[in-house]
Amino acid sequence: MNPYTLIIAASSIIILSFLFNVLAKKTNIPSVLMLILLGVVIQTTFWAPDLKGEDKDLMTILEVLGNVGLIFIVLEAALDLELKREKAGLITRSFIVALVALLASSFSIAGLFMLLWKVSLFNALMYAVPLSIMSSAIIIPSVSSLKEHKKEFMIYESTFSDILGIMFFYFLKGNAHASSTQEVFMGVTGNIAITVLIAIIASYLLVILFQQLQMHAKYFLMFAVLLLLYAVGKSFHLSSLLIILFFGLVLNNSQIFFRGPLTKYGDKSVMKESLHELHVITLETAFVLRTFFFVIFGITISLASLIDWKLGLISIAIVGLLFGVRFLFLKLFVREDIIPQLWIAPRGLITVLLFFAIPNGMVDSHGEMLDAYDPHMDFTIRQFDQGILLFTILITSVIMTVSLIMNRGDKVTDVLLDSIKMKPNDNNIVDQIEGSLADGHERKESSEEE
Repeated sequence: MNPYTLIIAASSIIILSFLFNVLAKKTNIPSVLMLILLGVVIQTTFWAPDLKGEDKDLMTILEVLGNVGLIFIVLEAALDLELKREKAGLITRSFIVALVALLASSFSIAGLFMLLWKVSLFNALMYAVPLSIMSSAIIIPSVSSLKEHKKEFMIYESTFSDILGIMFFYFLKGNAHASSTQEVFMGVTGNIAITVLIAIIASYLLVILFQQLQMHAKYFLMFAVLLLLYAVGKSFHLSSLLIILFFGLVLNNSQIFFRGPLTKYGDKSVMKESLHELHVITLETAFVLRTFFFVIFGITISLASLIDWKLGLISIAIVGLLFGVRFLFLKLFVREDIIPQLWIAPRGLITVLLFFAIPNGMVDSHGEMLDAYDPHMDFTIRQFDQGILLFTILITSVIMTVSLIMNRGDKVTDVLLDSIKMKPNDNNIVDQIEGSLADGHERKESSEEE
């Protein structure tokens, strides 16, 4: 393909993604859905890849984008987490809800798959866990209009759901052939202990290095080191995301982790500007990675699955289980007003990424390529169609959109119609772009003043 055509296509996709974000801000329709739809449009009008022929490497590109995007999403989430004593109760409740809802949803959906397709519990869980993880990448930018305590709860819960869900998935994947419970326990305990030790040491060293560096290129140097640590850790079968999480937490809460003789190395006021710039660059990079991931995902979707009513019914059953479990545990642990938090549980990038990480017989449980197909490393469910993922993402996102619009006191139809009107001085798309840029400038000035 002509390189200039690729540049034009990539630039156009990023511009459209920015416009989708502007539209999402007004309508609460997640930009993820628009990006997937853009991918479907590209597939039907410009380019339909041959995933088993010359374009088979597209799935490898999708996996790389997803893994790097995952690192930036976890880092972005960690940089949003402030560990304060007065927030201990909120953090504890959100962690418990995220954990128990993840486990209950995973086993409930796994039970549904076992009932439908007569598969083993392990195989069913490999598919159920990705569907049970909330998307912080969608939730965090969508809940800005909520009351402060509800917004904070959703940010913490979705972040914990991401991290715990990823750890649970790779725990299952790494212990697929464990011979005993004792072996699993010892393996997991040792893995987490080694990873935490590396994470703590690496985080302190990186934060000290980050504070000392004065060069403008230091941000991508940090990213390169983090990517290196993640990849090396995965090569040794460690829970590498803990390293990313610890680094973000230590950097954003240096006043807690740097005490006594270490105080001079962790003065948050000294690196305030650098921390703000790192956060902005992390957000921007995650935005670009997320954009191309979901567009490519849309390009790879089988269009036949979109008109299969059976897949729609299965997806509705999955969504029903998700919200049933969520209602139960929000009532149990939060107790107060749980609307609209109940309906804010979209699925997104991590759901898709982990789906593609399920061993298919050509890779082992640690993601390394095998020389030949190994049926003992094949945990796929033949009856599971990719359309179930799309329907679940679509339904949960629509439910979140409607609930957020109703929470604002607006009518859904009015918001959707207003979003496509282009009347003079009526919040048209140009006004939205200008407002978005102005908001970003104001946030930066506010951060500098603090």
